[in-house]
Amino acid sequence: MKNLFIDLETASSVDLAKAGVYRYAEAEDFNILLLAASVDGGEVTVYDLAHGDVLPMEILSALTDKTVVKWAYNCNFERVCLSRFLGYPVGNYIPPEQFRCVMTWGGTCGLPMSLEAISEVMHLRQGKLDTGKALIRKFCKPGIKLPGRADPDWQMFCDYNRRDVEAEMEICQKLAPWPVPEFVWQEFFDSERINDRGIAIDKKLVRNAIRMSEAVTADLIEQMEKLTGLQNPNSVSQLKWWLQQQGISVSSLGKKDVEALLKRKNLSDVVAEVLRLRQQLSKSSVKKYQAMEASVNADGRVRGMFQFYGANRTGRFASKRIQLQNLPKNHMEDLDEARALVKAGDLKALQQRYGDVQDVLSQLVRTAFIPAARSQSSKVARRDDISLDFTVPSALKGTSKSVASAKSKPSPSGEGGPLAVDEVSSQFLVADESSIEARVLSWLAGEQWRIKAFAAGKDIYCESASKMFHVPVEKNGVNAHLRPKGKVAELALGYQGGVGALKKMGALEMGLAESELQPIVDAWRAANPRIVKFWYDIGDAALNAVIYRGETQSHGFRFLWEKGFLFIELLSGRRLAYYGARLGTNRFGSDCITYYGIGPTKKWEKLETSPGKLVENIVQATARDVLCYALGNLEDASVVMHVHDEIICEADGSMTLEKLCEVMGQTPPWAPGLLLKAEGDKMPYYKKT
Repeated sequence: MKNLFIDLETASSVDLAKAGVYRYAEAEDFNILLLAASVDGGEVTVYDLAHGDVLPMEILSALTDKTVVKWAYNCNFERVCLSRFLGYPVGNYIPPEQFRCVMTWGGTCGLPMSLEAISEVMHLRQGKLDTGKALIRKFCKPGIKLPGRADPDWQMFCDYNRRDVEAEMEICQKLAPWPVPEFVWQEFFDSERINDRGIAIDKKLVRNAIRMSEAVTADLIEQMEKLTGLQNPNSVSQLKWWLQQQGISVSSLGKKDVEALLKRKNLSDVVAEVLRLRQQLSKSSVKKYQAMEASVNADGRVRGMFQFYGANRTGRFASKRIQLQNLPKNHMEDLDEARALVKAGDLKALQQRYGDVQDVLSQLVRTAFIPAARSQSSKVARRDDISLDFTVPSALKGTSKSVASAKSKPSPSGEGGPLAVDEVSSQFLVADESSIEARVLSWLAGEQWRIKAFAAGKDIYCESASKMFHVPVEKNGVNAHLRPKGKVAELALGYQGGVGALKKMGALEMGLAESELQPIVDAWRAANPRIVKFWYDIGDAALNAVIYRGETQSHGFRFLWEKGFLFIELLSGRRLAYYGARLGTNRFGSDCITYYGIGPTKKWEKLETSPGKLVENIVQATARDVLCYALGNLEDASVVMHVHDEIICEADGSMTLEKLCEVMGQTPPWAPGLLLKAEGDKMPYYKKT
């Protein structure tokens, strides 16, 4: 046996969507009901464990045999569930190298990540059954008395289980011409080890933050009820209606909309106060605390926060459950004091000291992630460090009880995280790639003045403003008033953005006049002619590949049209994929490339791209590859989290901050000449550096 295709149907009292698979599989009543398997692409067999089927030794042994590759759709679910089923202790799992993820394979080809959606897009013969969700609701809750094996609905459930494996195999067959490169699988394994390792949270801080937020929310709503007379003043539709009665018509009550309303003159005191209360109520911090509480494991760590290839256009990571990509920033200087008050549960003191409790809780979200002392025994096992002794294989009869004894010991648990016998440290090492996208764009385009500025360690916003306006610009020095213009231009215009991009980046809120925006666009483009040329070179090469259905090259990139896909081969060797690429016409009447993907509506739809957008994809994908290169080099350094281009490690004695920055500053072998710089800090809890 070389390959085993599998799919599980399981039951647990824990809500999978809210808590994630690591907490879901940890529940006492977790159980595997069905296991469908195909050996080397042969006929699929469904093992009805709920009704006493016994897994054959061939299948049982293959589940942990490192020479057998296990294939599954979103294989993290199967790997974690099978680890619990086979008796692995909390914090230790079947090594990710033994699995391959069909969902990830589809993602590398620009296809949707859900099995239902990819089945439809690829026109699978054996797609996912529509009845699956209803059957899962019916059978996958603990305590439900299951029907007999011959029950029609149960047989349909078995068919549903079988069809998922058949769909997996058909997807693999159709994607065979475009296999996932081995180095991308290695990146996937690195990501899975970070998911397995998890990160400790301060459970007392989280618990009290939720309680305080609930108390403050109730008080804010009560104040708004008195001021507005509304039954539910937290309702957007009701509050819009009330504002309209006050002579204020609004289409949205988003953060920026409320801020703009509060800047209006002649607002009544009542309306202004209601809007301020609305601002406080709209803080989303408590949702992240609730997600932490729901998903934390028994050892105090939250696991499985990262979705590999979550953005399947660029391959960048996405977050699961706890949205890490938009964590509130912390501007408070006395975070220690604020944390202490929350941990003590002293709401009155917190209100007296800071006033806006919701804002404080929002700023403390990052600090809920804490380093935990670690020992050799509490580290997540790597590769094939863990093996199992099968002692009672015949006992596999639909039970989640351990049937094997793990040779490694479970991690002891504590309030904030695992307690190590031989403690080495309790601090984070946090480092961030400085201006990574600007550096990558400058390097790819060959914009020499920018590359020299980075080499000299200069402020790119000042240098950009100086180049745009032909005068020296220094931060907090001569012509410092021009730096904000350089900054907004750098953030908005690198990917062919114009006046609209400047507005979205907040140019008007920064005090820039409408009349200044187009001159800023013109000045930035004039200062960066190689970047402007890079846009159009990339756009032409991609367009020609689609028009002539062949291969073109530009700036070291290969553009290939193959069987409906447009592929852009990056310098790292990884490919970006655009499914259904065709020649189309954009809203300006010019030729463009259209393709299919997940659009703004979060649905699979026809999209169009542009030279600037293609460059944005290339730059962000390259920055992602730089991050993955660093993560691979930090495999033994207890990486617990990464946010955008920032890496967070738990200090374990083998890594110093200086070494972390050095590793992150190493240029990948495929990127000669790319100048990288990482800076960071040590911290007792996670915070914005």
